[in-house]
Formats: sequence, structure tokens, C-alpha cells
Amino acid sequence: MVSPLILIAQKDRQKEATIPLDHFYVDRMGPGLFRKALSKLHIGLSTGYGSTPFKHDVGGFGIYQPATGSPFLFNPASPTNGFSNWFNRVSDSTLTFNPGEFLVNSDTTSLGFRSKSFSIPLRATVHVEIKGRYRVGGGYSFDYTRVRDFEPTNYGNDISNYPPEVSSFFLQKYFVMLGASVYRYDNYLLTADLNIGGYKLGNDFDMAVIDKGMFFNLGAMVERELSEYFRVFVRPSYEFKGYGLNIAETGTSIRHKMNAFYFNIGASYRIPELRKCYEKDCRIQINHAHGNKEYRSRAHPIYKKQNPHYGENYPNLIKYKGKNKRKLNPY
Repeated sequence: MVSPLILIAQKDRQKEATIPLDHFYVDRMGPGLFRKALSKLHIGLSTGYGSTPFKHDVGGFGIYQPATGSPFLFNPASPTNGFSNWFNRVSDSTLTFNPGEFLVNSDTTSLGFRSKSFSIPLRATVHVEIKGRYRVGGGYSFDYTRVRDFEPTNYGNDISNYPPEVSSFFLQKYFVMLGASVYRYDNYLLTADLNIGGYKLGNDFDMAVIDKGMFFNLGAMVERELSEYFRVFVRPSYEFKGYGLNIAETGTSIRHKMNAFYFNIGASYRIPELRKCYEKDCRIQINHAHGNKEYRSRAHPIYKKQNPHYGENYPNLIKYKGKNKRKLNPY
């Protein structure tokens, strides 16, 4: 029979012989507060195509079409007082009517002009995602806009096209972005968003006589998640905007509508919360530690999905690839 004192002594010797795991493992230091905050940001860049059908009516004015050249607007209360360049600025002209030239007043019919123009946008956004669904952020867009000649909406056989003084300009837009994800299928995500903001017309526009408001852009973004950091997307959208051109001589203004349909294609990138591993020869694919600091893999590209437990650079074994996949037992 073993004495109880001997058993207690053996247990004490075992405790003394046990090596604490702290000698082999250390607590990892995760990312700092600044890095964690930075990792919430999603940066997006895109380009594409925009169709911008400019349109305006000239209610309260008349149209004078000389025998040659571009049409003029005139004030019915003072017919000899004509106007040109009513797209971007106002230029006064003294009109002289000759027999056989075309005149029409908006009192008798609806008059206006339209232009089927286009734009090429360059768009940058920054947003944060709340609960993986809601989005709040902002952005900036720089659009090259090409303006074609304006065609008359009535009397096309009698009124010539109106060539604007500005054939192209750069439209700058700055906005707040609000959105929410509404549907997910596997790695695809559908998000509806709204952009609200202001815009700046080109330098050829006389801002002293132009009143412009805000613009509203409604879009639906379809995203493909390539990894936890990187997505590609397409975004069709429709935009409402316009401006008024004041004509002081008449006390009225011409309202220009420049609504647009856009189709953007681009990519977004979320800043990683962990720094890239500093060891150039390190080939570990998962997040790992050197010493007590944690790093993300150097070997794993940002455009591939990363399993948190093991790397996925090569998810299929070589023996199951190519001609080997036809064999029941390759090796």
C-alpha cells in the first residue's frame, strides 16, 4: 500500500516538472487601432460610358432662322433683340429680318432643342460598410463630356441645327454615397445605392448667369468578390441634373436638362488589417506570426479568396489536375 504522503510528493514533483506552454507560445499582437480603422475603408475606381441627352425648351422666346447660318433666339417683346450661345453663356445680337426668312414664336407652338451627347467618366469612391450590408461614403467623378449639335424639336425642315460654342468640356462631380446590399448569391452581391452631390461645369460656362442645383444618381451595383480584399463590379445608373441660364434682358431663364445614363465597370479594394509579411522568402499562405507580431501572407494574392485556416493558392492537388483527373487512382 502506497502512503498518501508519497502520492502527494509525486504530484508535487510532476507540477515542478511541467513546462508551461508560455515558454513555447506567445500572445500575438494584432493590428493597432489605426490599422483596424483603416481596414474598414473600401476604395473603388471605375470608368465606363455615359449617354447624356441634353435638352431645353425656349418657352417665352421666338426662333429666327436666317437664310444661312445658325438660328437665333429673340425676345417677342423686342424682336430685334436676338441671343446666341444660350447653352453656356448669353451673347446679344441685333437682328434684321429679311423677306423669306423663317420666324416662329413659342406662343403658337412648343419650341426647343436637344442633343444626343456622350461622356466618359472616371469615378473614385471611398466608403465603409456597416454590419456587412449598409454603406456610407463619398466620391468624386471627372467626366469628359462631348456635346453634339442641338437639333430642333419642332420645325426640323425650317430651323437649322444649333452648334453650341462648347463642343466638349470636363464635368466635375462630388457626392455623398448611401447604399445597402439587397441580395447575395455565392460570391455575387447586388447593392442599390444613391449618390447626392454638386457638380462643376467647365471653364467655358459663364457661372455668373447660370443657376445649378444638386444632382441625384440612382444605381445598382453587381459585385463579384474575388477575395476578402478585392472585388470587381459593374454599375448601371441613371442621373438627374440640370441648370438654368438667366437672360437678364428678358427677366427669364432657359432650363437645360442634362440627365444621363451611365454604365461603369471597375474594381474596389479594402485595405488589409494586417501588414504584409516582411520575410521575402516566407511562403506561408495563411495569416501567421513572426515572434509576437501577426502578418498576412506574402504568397497569397489579393485577388484570390483566402480561407482563414489554410492557404488556397493551390486548392487542388497536382494528382487531380490535367490528365490525372480522368484516372480513378492517379498514384
